Amino acid sequence: MLTEGLVVVHECLGEADQMLRRLVLSGPIAKTAKAGQFVAVQVQDSSISSFDPLLRRPISLAEVSPDQNEITLLYRIQGRGTEILARARCGERLSVMGPLGNGFSLPEVGELWLVAGGIGIFPLYALAQSALAQGLSVRLFWGGENQSFLRSAGLNDWQALGIPIHLCTLDGTLGDKGFVTEQLQGRLFQSFQLFGQTKLINIENQANNAQHSISEQITVATCGPKKMMQVVTELCMNFAVPVQVSLEERMGCAVGACLGCVCTLVDETGTLIHKKVCQDGPVFRGEEVVWDESC
Repeated sequence: MLTEGLVVVHECLGEADQMLRRLVLSGPIAKTAKAGQFVAVQVQDSSISSFDPLLRRPISLAEVSPDQNEITLLYRIQGRGTEILARARCGERLSVMGPLGNGFSLPEVGELWLVAGGIGIFPLYALAQSALAQGLSVRLFWGGENQSFLRSAGLNDWQALGIPIHLCTLDGTLGDKGFVTEQLQGRLFQSFQLFGQTKLINIENQANNAQHSISEQITVATCGPKKMMQVVTELCMNFAVPVQVSLEERMGCAVGACLGCVCTLVDETGTLIHKKVCQDGPVFRGEEVVWDESC
């Protein structure tokens, strides 16, 4: 859908040096958008040319409010396109294409664990809201550079959800010092012990066991740096826990025509296949992603 979004809120998110922005658009996209999808926003430098920059900027949906007819986009100013976007003022209309791609799917029961690295937290907030509305238990694992980043990127909003939150920072200024994957591994092992498993794999013959396996209790969704998501996927596969990953990739057209965001997957037969992140993703099952290939 190609439409216009009315800018109703555009503000600095947290501390100014973090270069984070919150953009709220009013428009029809909110009626059909789902967690994990994204939009492609046209950014233009009117002082040079109406077609400069030519390509739209893909931004994930951080929040979807169909009752208010609004979507929230959170982004970091990282290049010329987002620098131009940051100049948009309330009352302006932006050309927006979306909702695009395939988003997350929610389990019917159990716990949903969210694992975020840096600004990979942004698309997970809408997922958390959807999961809580469905009555699921939600737990967050989030790693970032430092305390300033985590607080600027919306920690208070996450804490307001009332869910368990595990934090870590590279410099140790908030939460544990280290990588978020270390926290995930420790919690998975605790849950593994809690559910009475005696082996990491080989849970196929547990049908007569009164205890549910860990894979029936926990589903993981993750977004962040590629290496982090690879480690998250490997951990989840070791514990037989389903995992969904939201891939981030440079996009040209954002509708599957330019083939600029093709990634490599492996199907059920072990055959390598290629799919488009913008059209077939950005969310895929972690076990089907070929992490050692260039996505």
